[in-house]
Amino acid sequence: MQLTVINGEGTEHDIVFPNQDTKSPRVNGRGASTTIVFRATKSGDFIYFCGVPGHQLAGMQGQFLVTPMPAAQTLVEADISREPTDLPPPIGKRDPKTVRLDLFTVEQEGRLAEATTFGYWTFNGKVPGPFVRVRVGDTVDVHLKNPADSNMIHSVDFHAATGPGGGAAALQVDPGGEKSMTFKALIPGLYVYHCATPMVAEHIANGMYGMILVEPETGLAPVDHEFYVMQGEIYTEAAFGQHGSQEFSVEKLLNERPEYFVFNGSVGAISKLHPLHAKVGETVRLFFGVGGPHEPNAGRHSDRHGGAWWRCHHRVQTSRAGKLHDRRSCIGPRRARACRSFGRRGCAKSGYLQRHRDARHGALNRYVSPTCVNR
Repeated sequence: MQLTVINGEGTEHDIVFPNQDTKSPRVNGRGASTTIVFRATKSGDFIYFCGVPGHQLAGMQGQFLVTPMPAAQTLVEADISREPTDLPPPIGKRDPKTVRLDLFTVEQEGRLAEATTFGYWTFNGKVPGPFVRVRVGDTVDVHLKNPADSNMIHSVDFHAATGPGGGAAALQVDPGGEKSMTFKALIPGLYVYHCATPMVAEHIANGMYGMILVEPETGLAPVDHEFYVMQGEIYTEAAFGQHGSQEFSVEKLLNERPEYFVFNGSVGAISKLHPLHAKVGETVRLFFGVGGPHEPNAGRHSDRHGGAWWRCHHRVQTSRAGKLHDRRSCIGPRRARACRSFGRRGCAKSGYLQRHRDARHGALNRYVSPTCVNR
């Protein structure tokens, strides 16, 4: 605390804070002044006064109130990022049936980056929403619940549904409400679903998107690992890298200027928090989609140890919005998934596939290019 004492009438004065062990020099003469700086070490209701004899009794005293220092606030960083392994197993060959899908909306503060949070809108509490898996001919029985503590109306639009708006008109749910609809999965492929309540782009940018896979009648070829990854954009008022709770920016959304590009909802979701793991020689299938709402993905799979081939299944809703990649893992400790649009790399969108070798492959030799088999 810094305090300046100014003598206004010429008599000698000073100021004393007895409970803080602080006293100023005396000032003499009209207009004379002195400044003291001290730290308030005790909380409570105290007095201060002039230390010149008789001046306190004459009324030169006052109240000095020191409030306790509030406890440091703990920033709650709920992990809203969905683990890439959180998806149902392959369906395989079976007859068509009715599949019930329960979705509920959650508006919550969650971890965007280290020491940074954001107000997400989610399906089932994670970004992206649940990975939905059905087969051609299945009837999907969708139930959408919007809890009473929600602030917004929410809905869902399935790009896998044949019909106007993917069911969004039938599934506009007020806070505290629940609605349902059914649709038949007619065409195999990998599709996006998302909230379609106006402003649609705002709901998507806040995290309300996911994917649905319609498997063919014969199913998909078996692989050792399957992963679920989606790209998203986050528009914050503050610049990228600022700490604390971040506010959503409608202006940046309309101008298509996201501060963050992320995989699975947050910075480091599939590199630091939930990296992908596979052993050498194992096959990997990646279900990849773009939630948006604006930017496509220019994916690049960076292999640091030898060549490799990816097989892309193009029977998807949009080639830039949903892809299935099959790959055999090669020798090497880590494979990076990064965006090819170099201007976005500062926005923190990257992930890793961790590759684990066992004893039969011997020591890693950086000069030996491993043999990779595509299947």
